[in-house]
Amino acid sequence: MTQVLNIIGGGMAGSEAAWQAANMGVQVIIHEMRPRVATFAHRTGDLAEMVCSNSFRSDDDEQNAVGLLHWEMRAANGLIMQTADKHRLPAGGALAVDRDPFAASVTEALRAHPNITVQDAEITEIPKDGSWIIATGPLTSAGLGQAIATETGADALAFFDAIAPIIHHDSIDMSRAWMQSRYDKGETEAERTAYLNCPMDRETYDAFIDALLAADKTEFHEGETAGYFDGCLPIEVMAERGRETLRHGPMKPVGLTNPHQPDIKPWAVVQLRRDNALGTLYNIVGFQTKMKYGAQADVLRMIPGLENARFARLGGIHRNTFLNSPTLLDDQMRWRKHPHVRFAGQITGVEGYVESAAMGLLAGRLAASEILGQPMKTPPQDSAMGALIHHITGGAEAKTFQPMNVNFGLFRPVEGLKGGRRGRTDRYKAYTDRAKSAWQEWLTGAPA
Repeated sequence: MTQVLNIIGGGMAGSEAAWQAANMGVQVIIHEMRPRVATFAHRTGDLAEMVCSNSFRSDDDEQNAVGLLHWEMRAANGLIMQTADKHRLPAGGALAVDRDPFAASVTEALRAHPNITVQDAEITEIPKDGSWIIATGPLTSAGLGQAIATETGADALAFFDAIAPIIHHDSIDMSRAWMQSRYDKGETEAERTAYLNCPMDRETYDAFIDALLAADKTEFHEGETAGYFDGCLPIEVMAERGRETLRHGPMKPVGLTNPHQPDIKPWAVVQLRRDNALGTLYNIVGFQTKMKYGAQADVLRMIPGLENARFARLGGIHRNTFLNSPTLLDDQMRWRKHPHVRFAGQITGVEGYVESAAMGLLAGRLAASEILGQPMKTPPQDSAMGALIHHITGGAEAKTFQPMNVNFGLFRPVEGLKGGRRGRTDRYKAYTDRAKSAWQEWLTGAPA
């Protein structure tokens, strides 16, 4: 009897895992509880629905670790990257996509694959046999989350994540705002004008910070503790860390010139990025928030150019489940206690769409190769995926483990390179050259 690979969750990780395994000749069943069981953040029943930003971040595969991860996924025939490229939107040096057609295309590709079946069902218990990947992402259902917590003996498998607001473009005052990517970055005019910018002078910025700090915010339920991932902090939390934090973070004014007042340097700048191909929707970059809806609209309308903003979606906060992977998973992403079960995606303690999909890619290939009787080695640590999986399955300190984006700090040093800014450019290029070679070697040696 042919062994089937069962995947719980049809997000970025589950979708990519299914695609990889199915293309290796394994029969796959995706168990996705939506649309039968809704979540706080999802709007549809599509697979790989984007619930936060519509960006896969930097696409630079020579100077940026996430761009390198893009490159590795493309080299491995990754569905998520193929589909992202198909639905790409202008975003300077970033890879942003039209979120609804993106998810619809991923769903269509998976449902059309002869080796893939999609079942609309919620799984609430740990499977006792067979081959399984749990890729339930940041919104693992209460039943399955409790089952995992019971089995792991952990009672704190979560932190809190926030999503950013989306605004209708025709409600933005373009006599105050302008289109420009930071430092005019991009090869085409569309890329050089991919961001919409709203300037603030110092007085407006100070008033905005005051209102932000005073606004009504989402309260946690009794017994919940809020630990935030630093890469996706609510703007209120950043403001609480210091009044200047935002203008040195998502509101930094550098690399931009206001054509309405070219001789006046803004004190801070709020950037918005196109959220769909039509250009009718824009999301506020880096503005994840836990403000309550009424207060949120009032505060955000203090931003010059957004005084009459109409919101297609307000921001919000949700629970994000993850494991203490260094103590629970082996280097093949298998649960040590139940080795027939693998984990993939954000639940493993990676953060971001790209990292989640990358861990799905690996889990799918590793599980399929095991089913086929041709087990693979874990990817080499010098590749981006190898560095990431090494970090979450043993390289990180278990006592302080928190979700992590891919970054060059996870890579083994390249010896003999000079320091300083120029040295950093050379070092990053050395990391990416070495990673690409290691990844290609792993792919070539992997069973087909």
